[in-house]
Amino acid sequence: MATLNIRISDDIFGRLGSLADKTGRTKTYYVLQALEEKLEELEDYYLAMQSLEKVNTGKSQVWSHQDIRDNRDLAN
Repeated sequence: MATLNIRISDDIFGRLGSLADKTGRTKTYYVLQALEEKLEELEDYYLAMQSLEKVNTGKSQVWSHQDIRDNRDLAN
């Protein structure tokens, strides 16, 4: 497991501590939970943006419905 040191505002630190106290969980638990959720969201966003960029620059391959019907290989 890796370690990461970050600086956060006193306000966020206080809110985090308050939540941890009220729930009996650690501040680390909530930071990791929030980071995982946001990281998934960001990964999805940037993957979508990359795909959109490929479409806009003509670098993606686009098939019509007819192309798919004509070239389908159900065995593979």
